[in-house]
Amino acid sequence: MTMPSVLNKAGRFAVDLLYPPRCAVCGSHGSFLCRDCADGLAATKPPRCPVCWQPRHTSDLCEKCRTDPPAFVGLRSAYLFRDGVRELVHRLKYQHQTSLASPLASLLYEYVGNNPLPAAVLVPVPLFPRRRRIRGYNQSALLSHGLARRLGLPVDDSTLVRARNTASQAETANAEARKANMSGAFRCKGSALQGKTVLLIDDVATTGATLNACAIALCEAGAASVWALTFARED
Repeated sequence: MTMPSVLNKAGRFAVDLLYPPRCAVCGSHGSFLCRDCADGLAATKPPRCPVCWQPRHTSDLCEKCRTDPPAFVGLRSAYLFRDGVRELVHRLKYQHQTSLASPLASLLYEYVGNNPLPAAVLVPVPLFPRRRRIRGYNQSALLSHGLARRLGLPVDDSTLVRARNTASQAETANAEARKANMSGAFRCKGSALQGKTVLLIDDVATTGATLNACAIALCEAGAASVWALTFARED
């Protein structure tokens, strides 16, 4: 083990002694997300549209995916964006609790184990550079790296970039406005993803506009196919 690794482990041990891990949902000591709370998170369940993953009465394609299909082959989300799931995402995304990335990536790994998705490389949805500097990290990249380590797959977090600083999707009124907000927002630098089966990673899917805009850029850059996976989905 290298000296930096030893120092990093020692530092984490010291932090854990001073501030023992507590579950972000129930507050119990011992871990950042306890098993009971993890098991109690609201999972997405079929029937759903097999492309956009919207809830349906049947497992057929929804009308929108029949008439205006997205650039990605399919989207899957492990959990519903409510209650404890919302709390976890907000703590990771807005409250700098990056320690949650590991347990959330573990839950995504469990999900993919039960619902396999084709992938040769994981690609996180990028932040605009200024927003990335302000936040200090990209939560989607943290999830991507955590999941990739467990899957034994590479991560490419440099080819897909955000070309312009869009308004927050959470503050955008409706599906059409979100789609317009994301139009042309992403591009790919170079051809590293040409011919690759890409698994696009984000924290939350709402209308799928951001994921679709990313998938368009990836397909234009020559990706063989794009699937999308998020930790949560708004219904």
